[in-house]
Amino acid sequence: MRFTLGIEEKLKSKKVIQQLFAEGNRVKSFPLQLIYLKKEHYSEFPIKVGFTVPKRAVKLAVNRNRIKRMMREVYRKNKQLFSENINEKYIFMLIYMTNEETKYDDLELSVKKVCDKFLIKIKEDEQN
Repeated sequence: MRFTLGIEEKLKSKKVIQQLFAEGNRVKSFPLQLIYLKKEHYSEFPIKVGFTVPKRAVKLAVNRNRIKRMMREVYRKNKQLFSENINEKYIFMLIYMTNEETKYDDLELSVKKVCDKFLIKIKEDEQN
């Protein structure tokens, strides 16, 4: 697996993002929240992902952009945790939920926890 985050893996469509927020399921691990939805898409990658930092949580655009860059980097390095254990195609949105900046290591730990919770939840959903 290549450790890249190409354009095919990024979630860009406004309609799909609106559908994700309307119908998606949520998993939280402070300071991140993962919204996911099983949805067929035309990418060869099993996951399309978007990243957001709410303006109400982090006021300055410089800080929001820095946090989004860190989130993309953490996801890029750890995306095999998500993609190796799923069989379906999903769309994701990772949301940063706090107004305090976190360190890279804390963010990486949070992404791993969110991944574990996500995998547990989809296994429960498959059994039901």
